[in-house]
Order: sequence, then C-alpha cells, then structure tokens
Amino acid sequence: MRSEPIDPEGLTFTGVSPRLVWARALGWLPGAVITVVVCSVPLLLVLLGAWTWLPGWLAWTVAVVALLVQLWRLVLIPRQVRAVGYAERDEDLLIRSGLFFRRLVVVPYGRMQYVDVQAGPIDRMLGMAGIKLHTASAGTDAAIPGLPADEAARLREALSARGEARLAGL
Repeated sequence: MRSEPIDPEGLTFTGVSPRLVWARALGWLPGAVITVVVCSVPLLLVLLGAWTWLPGWLAWTVAVVALLVQLWRLVLIPRQVRAVGYAERDEDLLIRSGLFFRRLVVVPYGRMQYVDVQAGPIDRMLGMAGIKLHTASAGTDAAIPGLPADEAARLREALSARGEARLAGL
C-alpha cells in the first residue's frame, strides 16, 4: 500500500545495506539482555524463596513480558531497515524512514551546508558508513544510515557537488 505524501509517484527509493540489520541487532543486544535479566530478578527471588510476598504468577508475567517485548523489537529491526531509503532528484534529496511512524525529509541541494560521513567500529567492520546532511535549519538535518562504504563516498561527492552548484547560482 502506497501513501502518496510519503512515497511520491514515479520515484524509486534506494534502500540501505541489509548489513544494517546486523549493526542494529548488535546495538540492541546489550540493552535487551540487561532488560530481561533485571526483569527476571524478581522471578529468581521468588523461585529461591527469598521473596514470599510476591505472587509467583506476577514474577513470571514480568519476566515473560520483558522477554516478549525484546523479541518483538528484534523482529522489527529488519522491517525498520527495509523502510529506510533515499531518492535523488534534480533539485533535492528525499530520505524516508519509519515503519509505524513514517517520515519523509526533503533536503534541497542549495540548502545543504555540509555533508558528514560517519562510520563507527561496527559500521567499518560491516563495510558501511552513514551520511548526515547539515542545513542552516537544525530541523531539516537528515541522515542516511547503513550505506555501503563505496555508495556513501559516491553520495558524499555527488551531494557536495550539487550543493556547491546550487549555492553558486545564488
């Protein structure tokens, strides 16, 4: 199902690298483990008999709900990554993201001040980089995470050249 404001007709959005799923899962894992362990402490204390005041069903419920919520977040990561994309037009760059709350950012080339390329240790290990576009207005800054490194370099050069060409026309 296409939503016209988010997916304009006639545009093909380029997706990000599927390896971004692994990067996001690696970033998600420590917090998920800590959450499940902390939420399982009451269950452990009930099972060991240290907490007799807490009903067993409640301790089980808290631990199981915490586990299910974290598994649901893990299942959503691939769909969230597939929802990220960008499209280059003559005058601007469109970046879409979001699964439940969808977002489309349109950045005119002439408004870009600089293009920032970022690659953390996990990104470098997976051969990826991210691009952040900075404009005069902080509200219109936009980012494209998880690009293959060569595509990030190409896009950096293309966006910089287009931005300079548009600024020269002012």
